[in-house]
Amino acid sequence: MKNRCTLQGTHLILSILVALWIVLVAGVAVLQPSTLNVSTVSTVLQFSTILALASLGQALVVLAGGAGIDLSVGSIVSLTAVASLMLVRLGLPPGLLPFLCLLFGTVLGLINGWLVTRLAILPLIATLGTFFIYSGLALAVTGGAAQSGVPDWLLVWGRGIVAGFPLPFLTIALPAFIATAILLNGTAWGRWIYAMGFNERSARLTGIAVDRARMIIYAASGLLCGAAGLVSIAWLGSGRPNIGQNLELASLTAAMLGGILITGGRGGVGGVLAAVMLLVTLQTSLLQLGVNTVWQVGIVGCLLIFVLLAERLSQRWR
Repeated sequence: MKNRCTLQGTHLILSILVALWIVLVAGVAVLQPSTLNVSTVSTVLQFSTILALASLGQALVVLAGGAGIDLSVGSIVSLTAVASLMLVRLGLPPGLLPFLCLLFGTVLGLINGWLVTRLAILPLIATLGTFFIYSGLALAVTGGAAQSGVPDWLLVWGRGIVAGFPLPFLTIALPAFIATAILLNGTAWGRWIYAMGFNERSARLTGIAVDRARMIIYAASGLLCGAAGLVSIAWLGSGRPNIGQNLELASLTAAMLGGILITGGRGGVGGVLAAVMLLVTLQTSLLQLGVNTVWQVGIVGCLLIFVLLAERLSQRWR
């Protein structure tokens, strides 16, 4: 019964997000039809790729429960981008750049997991601390300046478009969401993650290695943020120490908007991807319509409350 209700809630969230996205696109088509073109769609997907990868990592951490949250996702994106480029400029082969981004991201995520599982620091406090450390390092080692030296072959991939879809979205973001959905819904690992989020004490009593699993989840979050850092340098042509700014709250908003229960144990990644698309489309549309950024933040907040309230009311009706 619980699984059926969970699926119903996930499908409802996804349906609401798709309906809101359709209404949004229709509204833009009426108010400013010139903005609906292939170029705008590609730009939306490019922005969505970086946020989607960070949001997927955030969603896994929250889904596993234990008051899990990762406030360092944005700073990991920034630090992996600049640190990897700096090592290449110091003499490492440019072909190692993707590997370096993924390696740095994974290591930084493991540090978060170690603080949470081995030192028993609350995830909010642990990742808040690493947020300041990682973002501070990104600014300190670069002096706040963007790092150049991105190889041409990586720019071709980062800025490539196939049928209106950016290559990074097709080759990294979409496969990552598909693989995670299969992992959560079709493997024992996925059942463990849901069990940890639903009731951690019961999960421990049934023999699940909760601490080890949580360590791996934080490492996976770091890996996905490292991939987002790679996408940022391949698209923008430089490593920017502030590229991950505000990704912490944006990724958490996308996770909750996509149906991930803040206490863990419920939700799916399909809703997270739909939430990312809706958020980026909304912000792009408001920008095109000349809406002040202050109002944009308020509108996103109202959207989050509306979707969560609709899902809560549907639970009571069921």
